[in-house]
Amino acid sequence: MRIATFNVENLGKPLPDGASEAERIRLLRPQLLRLRADVLCLQEVDSQRPEGSHERTLSALDALVSETPYAGFERAVTLGRSTGRFRDKHNLVTLSRLPILATRQLHHDLMAPPLHRPLGGCGVRFPKQAGEQGGVDAREEARPAEPQPVEWDRPIQHLALDVGSGRPLHVINVHLRAPRAAFVEGRKANAQTWRSLAGWAEGFYLAAIKRCGQALEARLLVDALFDADEDALIVVCGDFNADIHEVPVHIVRGDEEDAGNPHLADRILVPVERSLPDSRRFSVVHHGRPQMLDHLLVSRPLLAWYRGVEVHNEALGDELLTPQAVRGSGESFHAPVVAEFQAASG
Repeated sequence: MRIATFNVENLGKPLPDGASEAERIRLLRPQLLRLRADVLCLQEVDSQRPEGSHERTLSALDALVSETPYAGFERAVTLGRSTGRFRDKHNLVTLSRLPILATRQLHHDLMAPPLHRPLGGCGVRFPKQAGEQGGVDAREEARPAEPQPVEWDRPIQHLALDVGSGRPLHVINVHLRAPRAAFVEGRKANAQTWRSLAGWAEGFYLAAIKRCGQALEARLLVDALFDADEDALIVVCGDFNADIHEVPVHIVRGDEEDAGNPHLADRILVPVERSLPDSRRFSVVHHGRPQMLDHLLVSRPLLAWYRGVEVHNEALGDELLTPQAVRGSGESFHAPVVAEFQAASG
């Protein structure tokens, strides 16, 4: 059994003056075929709205998997909370050769959104950025003093799959927020420019809350699964936008030393990439720096089945430098990650 995760980078989004959908498929399809996955967790699958229709489809995904074994796999897709339909951007999709017993998505189902009081309500003043033209002086803007909810950008996807072992395999597909400053009302001069570093810092702080908060909800889900079955087969996989030592991954996997409790060791999730040498352990290159941002974290019972992991990063471009040199590149700047498992006897 091979379980894979792959951020396909806005699959289906038009790239003006860039790679066409057909060109993107010619790049991505060989990567999918090489995975030989039985369970494939995808992030950033965009939807399309055919001309004259009100319904959105996943036609780009359908085109990508056509003429591959994945075309016949069962499929689970996250939906927008307000519409109950495909979101225009960044849907989570899991394709499975194994029968899907149940699927659900979690978006503040296990924890309420944390509250943040905008800094303007605390008497903080944000002067205009030097040289800014037009607009309203930020010092004169009225900002709400009441705390505002900080909601996650995307849901978490949870599937129970039939692996024929008498207990299901729990697959949790995640895409945590990137560490880029979140929008803050009145703190930007335009889409690209912040009025002050204090305003940017508030947005960066909010992004950290979103990323770590969603990691906490994923951990709450993992604990609930262990509460129901202490020998649960669990894999949490996806784009964490964080390396193994950063807070979001640490929250999800847990650590016996942090809890100070030897009775919780069997609830720790293990990053399978630790099997790889440092030279191979990266799924993204950012400004020349290799980083492992895409992970498969497995429970101890599933670790008994673990046989090996691959990160297909041989052709990986630099996510910061390549788009500047090649506008509209059709590549994904995340490497696919796949782990192989074999049911243990006894």
